[in-house]
Amino acid sequence: MSPDAADAFSAEWLAAWNSHDLDRILQHYAEDVVFRSNKATALVGTPEVRGKAALRVYWGKGLALQPDLKFDLLDTYAGPDTITLRYRNQTGREVCEVLIFDPDGLVNSGAACQKL
Repeated sequence: MSPDAADAFSAEWLAAWNSHDLDRILQHYAEDVVFRSNKATALVGTPEVRGKAALRVYWGKGLALQPDLKFDLLDTYAGPDTITLRYRNQTGREVCEVLIFDPDGLVNSGAACQKL
């Protein structure tokens, strides 16, 4: 992914999350997306969420439980069809998300990793 494309994606991704608009957030993801996060286990019973509909359930619950959710982007890293976003959430915790894109430019695989 080019640096300009990575910067544009990360800006829109951040704005979508900070808007709390679930449809806007999900527009970045493919229907067959696979997303992994340790936080998913508490909300949907598994760390691996498969499909956009399941991602809607997971993130819908998360947004409802965290009305003050806010991300501050710290860094964007670009690779072939991949970006890593490093950000700080509303609690001050640092998180990285690795997002892999399909040929249509939608995220088809992702993982959230928190700083230990």
